[in-house]
Amino acid sequence: MTAHAHLAVGFDLDMTLIDSRPGIRAAYRRLSAETGVWIDADLVVTRLGPPLEDEIANWFPAARIGEIADRYRALYPDYAIAPTTPLPGAREAVEAVRAAGGRTVVVTGKWQPNAELHLAHLGIEVDAVIGNVWAEGKALALREHGASVYVGDHLGDVRGARAADALAVAVTTGPYGAEALREAGADVVLPDLTAFPTWLAGHVTKTAAA
Repeated sequence: MTAHAHLAVGFDLDMTLIDSRPGIRAAYRRLSAETGVWIDADLVVTRLGPPLEDEIANWFPAARIGEIADRYRALYPDYAIAPTTPLPGAREAVEAVRAAGGRTVVVTGKWQPNAELHLAHLGIEVDAVIGNVWAEGKALALREHGASVYVGDHLGDVRGARAADALAVAVTTGPYGAEALREAGADVVLPDLTAFPTWLAGHVTKTAAA
């Protein structure tokens, strides 16, 4: 693949690069045991993407959301990192950007220190990690890092890409199918990241020819 010095690609984390459902399920079950408040952890992991506080609000009163979110984040390293696995093609997708001479940036709604722990544990090396941003809020980070492509699994990721004027590449490894992602405005829909290197090679060629 021809080197492309100005290429920068953003990736979402949960259900795009990693399958964090087993770890998140374990962390919520521990949180439930500690607090004595029932949390349907199996339901929680079907709707990953939005801010943690939004999920916590389903189980705890408003006055406790900040406290409980902080406790969840503190529990997370001990319960959620080890069970998490890379999704098919994740490492190869990141390496494809590097092989093309580009930069990779993870832009995620997850608390940044925990996002960094995931990547370090799995040996996925990226150039930058920005956490605590969601949907259109991802656009600032994408713009700051010059990302012309953003890859995600959620409708919110598509909205973030479009708000940043980046190409919205969606994968169907998260909660949404191809039709919903296209309707949300995805420019490209892939079944998973195993298809990304081939797509990227074509994209780089087209961009260079334009």
